[in-house]
Amino acid sequence: MNMNRYIVGASFVLFVALLLGCTKNIDSGINADKESMEKQSMEHDSMGMAKEEHKTMDDKMMKDKSSMGKESGMGESGFKGEVLAGSSSKYLEFSKADYERALNEKEIIVLYFYANWCPLCKKEQPEIFGAFDQLGNPAVIGFRVNYKDSDTDTDEEAMAEKFGVAYQHTKVILKNGQKVLKAPDSWDKQRYLTELAKV
Repeated sequence: MNMNRYIVGASFVLFVALLLGCTKNIDSGINADKESMEKQSMEHDSMGMAKEEHKTMDDKMMKDKSSMGKESGMGESGFKGEVLAGSSSKYLEFSKADYERALNEKEIIVLYFYANWCPLCKKEQPEIFGAFDQLGNPAVIGFRVNYKDSDTDTDEEAMAEKFGVAYQHTKVILKNGQKVLKAPDSWDKQRYLTELAKV
């Protein structure tokens, strides 16, 4: 009988010891997982910090680039219209003030008479955007002039009358304020580049 009690007691002690050992292993496993997660979180934070630092550097470079443009007289601050395409050569939404400034600075000016209802105009826009994105000549500036559409203002109507524009998608190129070309046909990007190289 005493022997049975001894065996039961010993078994109980062994069971408790095993149970405590398992609990300890479970606790250490949980702690290891927690440490691993904290380490990953710290790595993620440092990567986030690196990304943030990279973004800050990119922003600074963009600011520097912008200020260089301003110093050359063709910066974003020089013209008020929305830039539709281009970096060295800009293609802008037309405004009378920007157009007059371009005339005074004797720029090569491209006027594209655009109607928002015209499928030919919409088809040609990516071509003129591509040309201005590729041009590297800061002496060239372009304007999208609204023509007989819902966005046309009185200044744009006057421009169409001045240059005798009878159809949307007409292009007029000026050099030193003088008209050198008027074309009512559709152009692709290469035609824009070719015609502007001749001016």
